[in-house]
Amino acid sequence: MRIDIWSDVVCPWCFLGKRRFDSAVERLGGLDGVEVRWRAFQLDPTATREPGDLRRSIEAKYGPGAFDRMTHRLVALGADEGIDYRFDTALRVSTLDAHRLVSWAHAEAGSATQGALVEELFRAYFEQGGNVADPATLARLAGSVGLDAEAASELLAGDAYADEVASDIAAARERDVSGVPAFVIDDQFVIPGAQDTETFVNLLGKVRDRA
Repeated sequence: MRIDIWSDVVCPWCFLGKRRFDSAVERLGGLDGVEVRWRAFQLDPTATREPGDLRRSIEAKYGPGAFDRMTHRLVALGADEGIDYRFDTALRVSTLDAHRLVSWAHAEAGSATQGALVEELFRAYFEQGGNVADPATLARLAGSVGLDAEAASELLAGDAYADEVASDIAAARERDVSGVPAFVIDDQFVIPGAQDTETFVNLLGKVRDRA
């Protein structure tokens, strides 16, 4: 049995959803027999590797004051899950290379390492003001979860795993996944959004029993 999680590195709800999902898995004592795989989704495919102003971008799209309205609630929700959201330092950047790295992590070291890298990417972006489009930053984060940082640098210098990222994005469209996070169970059942931990416990318990 497999759980595919469509997510974006710069999606605050995805970070929240991961923390709640992880808490549920811990409460269940693990998900033996279930493979968890993170899949690519891009909320802002027009963002570039060159950092831009996140507040300006959001308010250009949703109107004046939108940035504060959207982030205020998330700061409170994040605190409950041990997340220190720092939207004041978050950058508008492309997540293509981060997704390529995440896809490579799964191929190189499997689900657990991939999940650990996703966690570090979220922490770097939302809590540390990290530039997750910067190759040096990405290679360092890869090394922090036990991957070969030099191999990560070589990967990022080319376009390896770009096809895998494009395939994930296309697969999301095929499954009518238009928002993230989205937790897809065995390609049949979708858990949308950052559900509360108790909901995850109930749903994942059923998944584990079936596995």
